[in-house]
Amino acid sequence: MSTFSHSGWAVFRNGDFRLFCAARFLSGLAYQMQAVAIGWFVYDLTRSALALGLVGLAGFLPAMLAALVTGHVADTYDRRLVAAISFAVQACASFGLLAYALSGAPAAWPVYALVIVVGTARAFANPSLQALLPTLVSRDLFGAAIAWNSSLWQSSSVMGPALGGLLYAAGPAVVFGGAGASFALACLCVGAVRFRPAPVSERPRVSWATLSAGLHYIRSQPVVLGAISLDLFAVLFGGATALLPVFAAEVLHVGPLGLGALRSMPAAGAVAMAVLLAYRPLRRHAGVRMLRAVAVFGLAIVVFGLSTSLPLSMLCLLVTGAADMVSVYVRQTFVQGETPDAMRGRVAAVNTVFIGASNELGEFESGLLAAAIGAVPAVVAGGVMTMLIAVAWGRLFPALRDRDHLLRPQ
Repeated sequence: MSTFSHSGWAVFRNGDFRLFCAARFLSGLAYQMQAVAIGWFVYDLTRSALALGLVGLAGFLPAMLAALVTGHVADTYDRRLVAAISFAVQACASFGLLAYALSGAPAAWPVYALVIVVGTARAFANPSLQALLPTLVSRDLFGAAIAWNSSLWQSSSVMGPALGGLLYAAGPAVVFGGAGASFALACLCVGAVRFRPAPVSERPRVSWATLSAGLHYIRSQPVVLGAISLDLFAVLFGGATALLPVFAAEVLHVGPLGLGALRSMPAAGAVAMAVLLAYRPLRRHAGVRMLRAVAVFGLAIVVFGLSTSLPLSMLCLLVTGAADMVSVYVRQTFVQGETPDAMRGRVAAVNTVFIGASNELGEFESGLLAAAIGAVPAVVAGGVMTMLIAVAWGRLFPALRDRDHLLRPQ
């Protein structure tokens, strides 16, 4: 057996890592199921692209506003406990959506309110989970752990939208109920992780210096800053997820099941790439490969925007997922592998804001632009902008472009 395949499987001998991955998979499955149901539910109520964009904004604002606090919490308290409480809150929000869907009320604003609750809980869960992972595996298995964790998360992103679209045929309440149950199981899994943090003799005093330490650290690391900001602006302009209900209904003329299939394609591409990276980790030219992957992502978005064929559209979204996985793999390895453990939560919180800005805020930008110029022109323009960003970042961040190895030798 090759060294690559050995490291790919060896990480699963760790029981805590398996529980961690189960929690990530179940929470991802719940989130993706719920995202499909919320998107179609809101579009049914409003028939507005802008309303879809507001869903993304409602999910992003809590992560942005609470970033400094959530990172401090992840570095101060038991990260397992923080994640478990966050999953429990998300389960309650899902059951709230279930109750509202059963009520038959026509307004969309309660959905936005519950999305804010979910976004707030995720704002606490994500930094804690990102900071917890490096403490569960040895350094030599860290690359494989990142790849497997990402592949399982993306697997949930394949199954979640497809399952959500399928269950939506029985009504949105069925999807929201299933999501709530899955969040509850994720809470139990992460709570069962046996890892115990090192005892803290004295909790750090809350101050601007401690809260903003993660931001200052990222600013001092040009490779990390370049990788995070590249992902931010690329997906901010190039993301098309928020507009998939519009494409499914008005361009490709497919229903909720077709929407679920479209939403699954990026994750399917990401899973395939993540499994490949788990067996064949990137050893050289990490920075250049990240920049090229972002350019390929933008090109695939352009073709998707121009497509009127369901198979071609699905293929384009598959390519975007594979390209994005390369970017995620490189960025997460930089952020989680080189940050001191005492600061991982705060750095991860800032990273979460950047990711949220690229995803949820990108959804708002897509909805706003689509309301102004139409869904197709908005997606095509975003793909072109992403390709230009990949070129520009190669010049603005030469340290990222010239970075060879993923992890610096100790």
